[in-house]
Amino acid sequence: MSKKYSLNDDELQLFRASIAGTKKLRQDTYTYRPPRRKVGELPAKRVLQEQVDASFYFSDEFQPQLEAEGPMRYIQPGASHYELKKLRRGDYAPELFLDLHGLTQRQAKQELGALLAACRREHVDCACVMHGHGKHILKQQTPLWLAQHPDVLAFHQAPKAFGGDAALLVLIAQEAPLPE
Repeated sequence: MSKKYSLNDDELQLFRASIAGTKKLRQDTYTYRPPRRKVGELPAKRVLQEQVDASFYFSDEFQPQLEAEGPMRYIQPGASHYELKKLRRGDYAPELFLDLHGLTQRQAKQELGALLAACRREHVDCACVMHGHGKHILKQQTPLWLAQHPDVLAFHQAPKAFGGDAALLVLIAQEAPLPE
């Protein structure tokens, strides 16, 4: 049963007389819809800030004590030397690769910072940094920069399959999961 109220002719005439001279309103409201991002996609500003934060640790003046004999290697103080051995044997396979060929030192620092930030963000344990031979500038500087970063547990000269003495395998510390 529908209960529609209907107007008689007198009421309808009265209504029309009362609204005489009015104009119909134009609908001009706008509903803001923010642009949608893909799930898991980070804003460009955040990615840039992570890159800057990660490259903050790299100094050209600081000279860490690295062993001069044998392959290039480093283990963070307090970390297990067994991790370095596993890295050398190839127990860790790199999930991310960074090629520094043709970059300046400044660009290489920024890219290295971006790689370390991406490894932390994506929960990647091992990455490969290919510095190449060239004039040995990046080959000498890259290990010095990596040894300064607190998230780098260890690095070792890469096996032949990943670039040999023109690359480093880097082991990155991950945040411990929170206890439930």
